[in-house]
Amino acid sequence: QVQLVESGGGLVQPGGSLRLSCKASGSIFRINVMGWYRQAPGKQRELVVVDPSAGATQYAGSVKGRFFVFRDNAQNTVSLQMYNVKPDDTAVYYCYAEIIRSGMGSRSDDYWGQGTQVTVSS
Repeated sequence: QVQLVESGGGLVQPGGSLRLSCKASGSIFRINVMGWYRQAPGKQRELVVVDPSAGATQYAGSVKGRFFVFRDNAQNTVSLQMYNVKPDDTAVYYCYAEIIRSGMGSRSDDYWGQGTQVTVSS
């Protein structure tokens, strides 16, 4: 079994900063991709950033230059540092990982965290 546990959400003023963290645990053989998605009220879930182990990091255009992803492969963690946040960044943020579990050969599966609320408001 694999779990993703997030932390760090909350209320932040426009122009402020916030950092989200996520740790993957369980029977992990390899993590191919880690990243973050978000879902605002009444909208579909959308990509914020994905960071492949092999390949280029992909940011949504709306957050490029304001949000930065950091991975610690030894700890199986991914963090999202958010700067200059805007009211449109208000959403539930979900940690995402594509993981190969131990004993599963080359098969990978998608895993999601439980979500953490980020509210940008004065």
